[in-house]
Amino acid sequence: MNLLHIDSGILGDHSVSRRLTAAVAAQIKAEQPRTAVTYRDLVASPLPHLSGAHLMAANAAPEDVDAQIAADVAESKAVLDEFLAADTVVLGVPMYNFSLPSQLKAWIDRVAVAGKTFRYTAEGPEGLAKGKKVIVVSTRGGHYSAGPAAIMDHQESYLKTVLGFLGITDIEIVRAEGLNLSADSKVEAISEAERVISDRGSLKLAS
Repeated sequence: MNLLHIDSGILGDHSVSRRLTAAVAAQIKAEQPRTAVTYRDLVASPLPHLSGAHLMAANAAPEDVDAQIAADVAESKAVLDEFLAADTVVLGVPMYNFSLPSQLKAWIDRVAVAGKTFRYTAEGPEGLAKGKKVIVVSTRGGHYSAGPAAIMDHQESYLKTVLGFLGITDIEIVRAEGLNLSADSKVEAISEAERVISDRGSLKLAS
């Protein structure tokens, strides 16, 4: 199995999402020792945000493309190839300002590619990345999974939408929320997420 492990939390060693994605990846490796892991840290090695120059360079002659843009396009291809090769993807996704990190959005813009991961047909859009498992490690300072505050969730809801658009329906959420409410709330939320991860029946993996 090919596992793609993505981190986007900006807090380094203090990041709860990084702690939990590491636990998920370790659990997968324990269950399937032959798993090949590709790791991408979108903070340590950020992708430039998509621009018109990137889009035009994809269809331009090599000699007409700026060297830096050409390098960015090559990296974009590598990102897409990693995603296409993955059977299971682990995404570390902290909630920032009710949404996801801009670093992760830049990554999504590299994998949502017409003709590669989706296409438009006479019957409407069709996702081409079917058969993948995505485990979203979602961390939040407050509580947004239920109640009136759920309307402010543009993090998990966005990911489900864009991944579904790409044809991915096997999406599992490992969530730790209420992290900023109190020290006790943080400990409880992390412990519960780690319990879910350690439960071998909780993470149904791609074959």
